[in-house]
Amino acid sequence: MENRETKKKKPVVKLGTKSPRAAYFLPMLESFAARDNLNEVIKNRVVKACDLLDSGIALFPNDFRKKHEIASVLAHYSALEGQALETCTDVVEIAGRIVSLRSFGKVAFFHIMDQSGRIQCYASREHLDEATHAAVKKFDVGDIVGVQGGLFRTKTGELTVACHSIRLLTRSMRPLPEKYHGLKDMETRYRQRYVDLIVTPRTREIFFKRSLIVREFRRFMEDRGFLEVETPMMQPLAGGATAKPFTTHHNALDINLFLRIAPELYLKRLLVGGFEKVFELNRNFRNEGIDTRHNPEFTMCEFYWAYATYQDLMDLTEQLFAHLATAVCGTCLVPYQGETIDLTPGRWTRMSFYESLTRIGGHDPEFYNNYAKVQAYIRQRGEKSADGEILQKLQAKLFDLDVESKLIQPHFIYHYPAEISPLSRRNDKNPELTDRFELFISGREMANAFSELNDPVDQRLRFEDQVRERESGDDEAHSMDEDYLRALEYGMPPAAGQGIGIDRLVMLLTNSASIREVILFPLLRPEV
Repeated sequence: MENRETKKKKPVVKLGTKSPRAAYFLPMLESFAARDNLNEVIKNRVVKACDLLDSGIALFPNDFRKKHEIASVLAHYSALEGQALETCTDVVEIAGRIVSLRSFGKVAFFHIMDQSGRIQCYASREHLDEATHAAVKKFDVGDIVGVQGGLFRTKTGELTVACHSIRLLTRSMRPLPEKYHGLKDMETRYRQRYVDLIVTPRTREIFFKRSLIVREFRRFMEDRGFLEVETPMMQPLAGGATAKPFTTHHNALDINLFLRIAPELYLKRLLVGGFEKVFELNRNFRNEGIDTRHNPEFTMCEFYWAYATYQDLMDLTEQLFAHLATAVCGTCLVPYQGETIDLTPGRWTRMSFYESLTRIGGHDPEFYNNYAKVQAYIRQRGEKSADGEILQKLQAKLFDLDVESKLIQPHFIYHYPAEISPLSRRNDKNPELTDRFELFISGREMANAFSELNDPVDQRLRFEDQVRERESGDDEAHSMDEDYLRALEYGMPPAAGQGIGIDRLVMLLTNSASIREVILFPLLRPEV
């Protein structure tokens, strides 16, 4: 007997209307019912949608042309009072989503919101034809409408549009969350960002500020002669950082590729080619954990400056952050999670890596240079450590445990060991250290920078060390990149380069506790 897949029985949906239009909405309603999401509110919206269609009102027209932004209307007319407003004959043409609605028989008050702001509208049978007024009674919160009309003030003094005409532009089939409750569940806010943006003013503010930060970042770099470039997102080798990559396969070439973990090695190839100041502001991908500071897909700005040093980058970074803070917050004193972060240039702390282990971490050199003691300590603190892991990596983990979280005000931590800085130039006075710094603010890393290693022989030896670590089980160790070595053999000018995490920067300047708050669509598990 032939086995056949049993078809799921469609749920029965009953609507309180005999409109022939109801059949059109059945697939949507059945989908609601199958997921136990169908309720009387949604059914009522569908019934009213049927009534609108029956009366000749299109639910999704596309012939209304918006002429004015709400914010510009408010800015232009808010100063008008009394006689000046009464005699004003200007007609505004705006569009937006209904976010509140109060109906009183022959009149209705509602607020509409566009990208720029919100304004009250007044619909009266006195000013509208019978068909339009009847249609308005079928409108719901969430609908998108186009409005034409003059302006007046209510008894409470609120600037209001007196509607001469109202057009339904988009019918909303789902109700928005209640005004005073909104979206309280954080995962729902991230997953349904489209709703979060409608109902949560702070969310909109964060992403307007994010756009401003990116724009001002670009302007700052371009004003100083940096050229914006684009480098490959898919790379044959995962280079430029120590991280686990995402892999993909190119069918035509029949090769595996990696989503880039960093653009560094390609940007430095451009220095070899003769560009002296370059930057790229784009995505990186790292197949690692997800928490309040990390998202697998994140935005980074990397820039490279020929004939500069890591110290030049410290000065530039102070100026950059001060510029962005002033543009976004109006001051260099930025509130963040109960602290006031002072980004004023000249007030940033500069401290060496080993000095920080002692002064901030409370560990003397005798301890942090003792392999057995450091390994035992970090294991006791719950940090993983493989047998044979090099001492410098253990020291880096010691820093993560006992120093990083205490760096609230801006700290440049410099002179990292060469063993954990495979692309950094060695320090002239102490070759065991590198001319590298990391920037920490509010207990988290914000940037990584160094004077670039341009000695092809030294770079080859460092790559070989990384390969041995990879063969020993470190899957984050750097690969051998022969093409990059070939580029260095042609000669790269002395240079310095830096990467700044844009998402963490936005967190700082918007006082956001989690990276998910500043990414429009953070990665989440699929809904069941």
